[in-house]
Amino acid sequence: MLSFPTPSVYQSSKCFVTYGVMGHLDPNQPPTKSKPWSTVAGQDFINRVELIISQETFEVVQKLVKERAAPEYKRVVMSLHDILLGAFFAEHIKKGDVMMLSEGRKGIDNVFTLRNGMLTMFLDKEAYERAGLVGKPDGVKGKRGLKPRWVVEIDLTSPSMVPGKKGFDRLIYASKNAFGTPVTWLFCNLSSTVPNPDPIAPHAPTRCTSEPSVLQNIDAMLPTLKPPIDAIGPEGREKLEYFSTELYEWLSLVRLQSPRVQVGDQIDPYLCRYQVPGDGQQGKICKVTWQGFLAPSWCRQTLLDLVAGLPSKAWFSFSTTTFSKGMAGDNSQVSLFRPQGASGEYVMWEIKSHE
Repeated sequence: MLSFPTPSVYQSSKCFVTYGVMGHLDPNQPPTKSKPWSTVAGQDFINRVELIISQETFEVVQKLVKERAAPEYKRVVMSLHDILLGAFFAEHIKKGDVMMLSEGRKGIDNVFTLRNGMLTMFLDKEAYERAGLVGKPDGVKGKRGLKPRWVVEIDLTSPSMVPGKKGFDRLIYASKNAFGTPVTWLFCNLSSTVPNPDPIAPHAPTRCTSEPSVLQNIDAMLPTLKPPIDAIGPEGREKLEYFSTELYEWLSLVRLQSPRVQVGDQIDPYLCRYQVPGDGQQGKICKVTWQGFLAPSWCRQTLLDLVAGLPSKAWFSFSTTTFSKGMAGDNSQVSLFRPQGASGEYVMWEIKSHE
């Protein structure tokens, strides 16, 4: 793994590049702890998934998309107090597995997240003091600005998180007196079963489906889709860095639907000096996009299906992008590329935002 050097003190995100081999993929026992699978599954709240493939392999992807149901999530208005009481807490948090994200921007508003049973609250000083909960400063000392903020983390799946216990009663008191205002949440049920009746139904949730958006037959200039042979190993670090930088830039322009990568683009060099790296090869590509509130487990399974279903020598790019974080609006991203003609190899970029 290599990390790009930080050229400026104002850069807020870091990019880590990994070049590796996936190894044998057993559909009956899919990998969970090795890269890139653990990296994709380790993201928190994914907002967008983008797949870039050659047009020749679109029929295979189209079949995979039709065989799988589009991911679903719900938008609901609830207070934190509603989540911690009654059947919702018992069925969805204690027994089930849900993922929730409240409205707001971290670093500015009070934001609540729930994942793997862990309730995380990003609070300003006033809300933190009013709640009376135990937390820790958000950010290193000296970099919290003029308005210090705090983070409170509580494991709701702990055996001590039940009515009658001091810690849980303190949380209930805080949710009622400090966080009683209803806010909009994104809700995703990760369990294979849904309680009947569903405790979220009385809150009139809005059901949303992330249908794939397809853009076909893009006439594009293609870069070199396979790293140099001498880029593997300690001595090829610089060549791998150049290759990964140029390829990631091209993939990013494709995701943005930029005309700079299209065949016949004649932008004035005074306005843009970008040129697609490589020998001027042309080809048709396709982009498939899912957007919404997507579970990391769904993204990991989609990547597994792509690796198993696409021809072993075909190239593709699969990227996941989280919701914005912090005042600057940065987000985290994992982008994986399987080189052309290399069935088990991959290049992976991890963009980690500064929080």
